[in-house]
Amino acid sequence: MSQIRRNVMFDPMRISMASGADTLFGSPLRNLGFGVLYMLVVMALGVVSYMMAGWSFGDAVYMVVITVYTVGYGETVPIDTALLRTITICIIVLGCTGMIFLTGALVQFITLNQINRVFGIKRMSTQIDRLRDHVIICGFGRIGTMLARELRGARTRFVIIEHGDQEVAQARDLGYLCLHADATNEAALLAAGIRHARTLATVLSSDAANVFITLSARSLNPKLDIIARGELQSTESKLIQAGANKVVLPAHIGAERIAEMILYRETAKFMHESDRMKDFEKVLLGLGLDMDVIVAEPGSPAIGKTIEEMERDGGGAFFIVQINRRAGHVVTGPAASTVIEDGDGVVLVGRGARERASSGLFEASPRPAAAMPGS
Repeated sequence: MSQIRRNVMFDPMRISMASGADTLFGSPLRNLGFGVLYMLVVMALGVVSYMMAGWSFGDAVYMVVITVYTVGYGETVPIDTALLRTITICIIVLGCTGMIFLTGALVQFITLNQINRVFGIKRMSTQIDRLRDHVIICGFGRIGTMLARELRGARTRFVIIEHGDQEVAQARDLGYLCLHADATNEAALLAAGIRHARTLATVLSSDAANVFITLSARSLNPKLDIIARGELQSTESKLIQAGANKVVLPAHIGAERIAEMILYRETAKFMHESDRMKDFEKVLLGLGLDMDVIVAEPGSPAIGKTIEEMERDGGGAFFIVQINRRAGHVVTGPAASTVIEDGDGVVLVGRGARERASSGLFEASPRPAAAMPGS
């Protein structure tokens, strides 16, 4: 409560100071625009006045410029009448005053921008230093953007590390904590508070960079939960060896999702399009569980086995909640004695269910290469 009261007392003071600064200095950009407009008007009136006194356009422009900028090379036409002296005095007074104001506005614009940038970076660094059990996102591309949006919606604290100028500006405009750095550099990971982080998600489009970041992150924080993105199927094993706890293959997941929609339309609709199931999936994720559909491939060990046998072979890593027969029949809440058939779509729930089930349980064993004639 005391912290809340301090914040409530501080906010009006901060608003008052900001209002005072705006009243005293005004908007730097607005002052700069006003100064430029004022000088253009003064110079235009000076040129017109000299021309009305009989000067040529070139002489008038030259005289106004050297007067306003206080160069003073000399008079192109003798100023020997009261009218010319009056025009020149007005240009000196108004023009020099305008130039002083314009110079001040330009300095204000540049200085305040730099100050705001320095203090903004310092404030962001202070906020990052205070974070504990947060998430670090390496990369703010398509996947990083969606991941950040989901984490903010779940009120999870996170820091983004991004190298691209445009992406950094976009992330900061959205109000995210974003370090402008290369995530492959250990200094950037340390600045993001990796020693106190709970999870790191490296979602760069480069598999090599993701492997390198995973290696660095694992060495800096052995207890860190690392989720890595991979583009190629062959990269998955490399990321696991580098220290990743989980590997996500977006292309592979997309293909599986499309296959689900084609082969098991009702199940796909039930799992992914129902609002209740979306909420249920979030609950499962919160518990560290997944729900997936996997196909019993022809020739796989699952063919002909009962659900009870498959769950036992899985070592308790998953349990089967639904079977989609190849003919189109759906068995929800199947009995333990239900036999899995060739081409069935099996809905699994568990911790790392797909990875555990795919490791030789539902996939067909590779066929031995045929012997070459004469060998």
